[in-house]
Amino acid sequence: MIFASGILGNGIAINPKEGVLVSPVNGVVNALLPTLHAIGITTQEGAEILIHIGMDTVKLKGEGFKAFVKQGDEIKIGQKLIEFDIDLLKSKGYCLDVPIVITNMMNYTEVVCTKETNINIGENLLSIK
Repeated sequence: MIFASGILGNGIAINPKEGVLVSPVNGVVNALLPTLHAIGITTQEGAEILIHIGMDTVKLKGEGFKAFVKQGDEIKIGQKLIEFDIDLLKSKGYCLDVPIVITNMMNYTEVVCTKETNINIGENLLSIK
């Protein structure tokens, strides 16, 4: 699996309780895939983050996804980025894990992930050094 191998970078995966992806950072949307299952963000500090909703969800070709931002938009912590139909994804057998990966790891020495198992919007998932 590409995320588990760390090829794209280091990070954390969450299992969402509801079908809403909100921004974990202040930054800019640098990529929004046409299928709306993944988004790239550059933070104000320069970290590049890839957030991928579910596993293999690209196969849905955008079904069940709705974007609230576009490439180039400035975003704030907690801002709604994408809604996804969590029941649809479950009914079609998709894994709902949402990897959040730092893709420009060469600029940092480490990623420190939270040990908490229940994270709320606005709480710290990870930090980079």
